[in-house]
Amino acid sequence: MSSTRPIVFLSDFGLGNEWVGLCHAVMSGIAPQCPIVDLSHLIRPLEVTAGALLLADSVPYIPQNAVSLAVVDPNVGKDREIAIETVSGRAFVGPDNGVLSLAWGAAGGISSAVELTSRDVIRQPHAESFRAPDTLCPATARLAAGMAIGDLGTELDPTTLAVISLAEPEVEPGKIACEVIDFNRFGNVHLNVRPDDLTVASLADERMLLIEATSGSAKAKRGTTYADFAPGEYGLLFDPRGWLTIVRGNPASAIEGLGLDLAAPVWLTSAGGTE
Repeated sequence: MSSTRPIVFLSDFGLGNEWVGLCHAVMSGIAPQCPIVDLSHLIRPLEVTAGALLLADSVPYIPQNAVSLAVVDPNVGKDREIAIETVSGRAFVGPDNGVLSLAWGAAGGISSAVELTSRDVIRQPHAESFRAPDTLCPATARLAAGMAIGDLGTELDPTTLAVISLAEPEVEPGKIACEVIDFNRFGNVHLNVRPDDLTVASLADERMLLIEATSGSAKAKRGTTYADFAPGEYGLLFDPRGWLTIVRGNPASAIEGLGLDLAAPVWLTSAGGTE
């Protein structure tokens, strides 16, 4: 591998403290030749699945030789810390809580895995309450700078690693039972529905769909971009990550209007083409 592998950094740290800066400082000190790309530090706090989903959906955009560091860690210090090399050449570093699992699947599967245990890698002394600068960041930077993954620690059986599984929608002719898998600060709601699901349900050509939830319902027009919807109008489009997304014409919020939250059930059926 090249000794100038880029680093892609994802976390729920936010930007109102020094945590991201400290991580940058450590990685740049070890591997100043490796560029660092901040994918996002605004994952909602402690939401491992949201971090895992964003990282996996970003794999097509991440350079094949990149080392991605993902830190969304509700159990700081309790979950082992790991590094993964994948079949496609991408590498991932993070806690063993499932945050990497969707991404390594999207990157072709695991070719090797280690627990970060090497005293030559982990900074000493190290803090237990904020471990990223002392363990995860040094491992990421050394891997990006050319260190072999086996030198980071103890080899692991990939079948022992924590994984996250996304729920699959229930698809039948004329109806899809799905759920909310994510939402953003604009109030757009991502459902676990892909284009093929609409095709299987014979809803792909429907101009209007009825959205039903336990907290509300709305008729939504199909579209391709946010400009397709009048202010406050409900709409459905596929976002760049390929998920069916409930939106409302700016400045309205779909998640507020329908009273939805993560994992909330949603049912989609034909609205008969009526406005």
